[in-house]
Amino acid sequence: MALPNKLKQLLDAAEQLQDYKDCSAYFYKWLQNEFAKQPVRNLINARAEFVDRLLIKLYTSCGLANQPDMALIAIGGYGRGELHPYSDIDFLLLVNELPSDAIKEQLEQFITLLWDLNLEIGHSVRTPEEVLEQKEHDVHFTTSLLESRLICGNHVAYEALKRHIQESPLWRSDDFFIAKVNEQHLRHKKCHGTAYNLEPNIKENPGGLRDIQTIFWVAKKHFQAETLEELINHGYLTHEESQELLECLENLWNIRFALHLAAGRSENRLLFDYQPHAAELLGFGAEGKASVERMMKRLFRIMSRVREMNEMLLAYFEQSILPEQAELPVIPLDRNFERVGHKIRVKDPSVFFRREQLFTLFEHIADNPDITHIEPNTIRTMRQVRRRLLGDLQDYAACRDAFLRLLKHPNGMGRAFTLMHKHGIIAAYLPQWRNIFGQMQFDLFHAYTVDEHTHKLVNNIYHYFERSRMAEFPLCTEIVTRMDKPELLYLAAIFHDIAKGRGGDHSELGAVDAQAFCKMHGFTNSDSRLVAWLVENHLLMSVTAQRKDINDPDVISEFASRIKNERQLDYLYCLTVADIRATNDNLWNDWKNTLLRELYLHTQRALRLGLENPMDMRDQIRDKKQQAKQRLVLDGFRDDLIDLIWSRFKANYFTAFSEEQISWHTEHMLQSKDLSQPSVTVSERPLHGGTQVFVYSPYESSLFVKLVSVIGSKKAQIQHAQVMTTKDGYVVFNFVILEVNGDAIASSRAHSIHRGIEQVLRDPTKNVRIKKNRSRRFKDFNIKPQVVVRPHAREDRNLIEIQAIDIQGLLTKIAEVFEEQELHIHAARITTVGERAEDFFVVSNKAYLALSDDEQVKVHRALLKKLHAESA
Repeated sequence: MALPNKLKQLLDAAEQLQDYKDCSAYFYKWLQNEFAKQPVRNLINARAEFVDRLLIKLYTSCGLANQPDMALIAIGGYGRGELHPYSDIDFLLLVNELPSDAIKEQLEQFITLLWDLNLEIGHSVRTPEEVLEQKEHDVHFTTSLLESRLICGNHVAYEALKRHIQESPLWRSDDFFIAKVNEQHLRHKKCHGTAYNLEPNIKENPGGLRDIQTIFWVAKKHFQAETLEELINHGYLTHEESQELLECLENLWNIRFALHLAAGRSENRLLFDYQPHAAELLGFGAEGKASVERMMKRLFRIMSRVREMNEMLLAYFEQSILPEQAELPVIPLDRNFERVGHKIRVKDPSVFFRREQLFTLFEHIADNPDITHIEPNTIRTMRQVRRRLLGDLQDYAACRDAFLRLLKHPNGMGRAFTLMHKHGIIAAYLPQWRNIFGQMQFDLFHAYTVDEHTHKLVNNIYHYFERSRMAEFPLCTEIVTRMDKPELLYLAAIFHDIAKGRGGDHSELGAVDAQAFCKMHGFTNSDSRLVAWLVENHLLMSVTAQRKDINDPDVISEFASRIKNERQLDYLYCLTVADIRATNDNLWNDWKNTLLRELYLHTQRALRLGLENPMDMRDQIRDKKQQAKQRLVLDGFRDDLIDLIWSRFKANYFTAFSEEQISWHTEHMLQSKDLSQPSVTVSERPLHGGTQVFVYSPYESSLFVKLVSVIGSKKAQIQHAQVMTTKDGYVVFNFVILEVNGDAIASSRAHSIHRGIEQVLRDPTKNVRIKKNRSRRFKDFNIKPQVVVRPHAREDRNLIEIQAIDIQGLLTKIAEVFEEQELHIHAARITTVGERAEDFFVVSNKAYLALSDDEQVKVHRALLKKLHAESA
């Protein structure tokens, strides 16, 4: 790619620093304008050429060209002649001996000029001996040297260095191959082993540019191959695969180039911030979410192809480079398949003309835990079969039978399912799966594409059956071991999000798909209805646990009436836990675990009592008091003093809290020196999955605002709040709080929160300020605030639902509105879903009555006004 003549003229005429800056600005403007007009390869080569010319000009102007023993050598991506708009410029200054002070001064001048031009450079000054010494210990440096290129200077010294590198016994082909494979394994592990992160790293992700470069590096080191065509000649690559790999490379370059332009700097993570602009630059349109979804689906499909080819080619290289691979024993599995080491191999590719044999391969993987991978020739054959399919694999009766055998196999949904997903067999079987393959979820709640989330969900269910994981989720393990048909749970998992991206309610549409699948595969009507019900209601349990008061008997009764029976409760609980854990690695915590477990147990009890025989509230209170008192008496507290404390509380206190919380509150109050004064305690260990904060104080209308402000100022997250008045005019607050990462509060931080609350209780005039700090990650998630005021189950209260961007201090702002409107807060459930806060409050007016129509309108307007101001 030739640079424009004007640019060459500007560069030739440049003398002062500003001249070079003007030249660079002209080049970047030209680069951006040309992006929509030229192949990206031309542009990244053009930047390398521009940098070559710039470095030579500056190198000469600093007097370094007069040093005959010095060579300026490009290495790494710059050495390949590939530079994206803001990529680092890596080079080596090769010298015969350590430079004199005069030369050092020239070198410093040269490097300073590059920094002044805002170029990101990686440089070193080394003698040949130092280069070889570093090469011995550093595989990264060795790799960069493989792609070195002389820019200017002593070509004799450079050629001698190249020969020395090639002939040196250091980093033989086998050592280099092992090092690069290990390096790739660690890189993939940092990306959670998946290409389908919603903010992928274009270079580092599985299936990213590094996976293609790893193929080139190994080929260059072992075969001295400079092009993919040479790998075709060596028999490792077909012509079609070579073209596919180049096409994928071109696509990844395009996306990385657009990302650099969108970010205005060297950036390889395709963050939400940059996705809309990058999608527009790439020609996917300026429709925001829709454009991003189109771009990301293309990217994820490219990464999937690259990862598969990377695995196949590295396996081929392994057979050639590591001699011991040729000596592995061959163990027959049946007449069509055999095991070679940890890989499964098809004996004759023509076997796959009987399509059900694809599933036989995965049955063998399920049968043999020693099989971890698929042999490269077999991967190649599967790729060819997959691409020549004229319909869906589920259209073949034999394939349906084989798929059902896998579904019911004890290990079928473990590694076998993972490899079926990885190699596109699930997508070839289920047409709906192809629709969600690479389907973006444009929020901060989900961390993965729809298909990868579903894959992780299936894996989570499989872990319930593994002995090594039994202690992690004992209730789920207990449930699945008594399940009569676990395959129905797996089916519900596969279909729960299958209809995402189609428009409409994905739960309802997915239920229709699930029922059709069950009918096609011969399931009974009863089993089909269960799978469809699970898909349609897969969000019911998490919504109930996180948004409603599960200690309220009416909530449990309503939930149990929708569940209907224990069998559906068992299946839904196991599906819900696996679903939340598969959504985001940071989403699951002990608090959510406790909520779901308690909802399960409460509902199980209600179903066993019978929906027509709900437990009497008086019986519930009596049971809780009895169990809490037993705890306290065992700890040495007097029976009569316990009753005296409890006489202060209304009946709703004992229904709202567990016996463990009641005994903890009571113990604190019994130990208090003066209960006429406000008091606070923070649990030293997690209770019910979180750190508990208990406050007992004379009633003051602004106290809720001050308490949430203190907790917010300590950067703790409130998950739940209970507020209720006592018979003697005091108020009880109980907060469940967590660290930002979902852990219980550390003991040192708990003491700080305790002190902060004590200060507010002692000094009612004290104000607490929270710095407004809206993360830049939220700027593309302009969620419109929503407020809904509804009737509550109790006639004297209302439920207020609020959705808004989750910014620092949001809860304090909401509480300030409630104070201004003279509302009493009785309970709060605080839920954060990625970038979105979903908060629920039970309130009454200043007379402890339900809000009138006028009061509802005023509260609604005041909240929206405050939320719009905060989200602006």
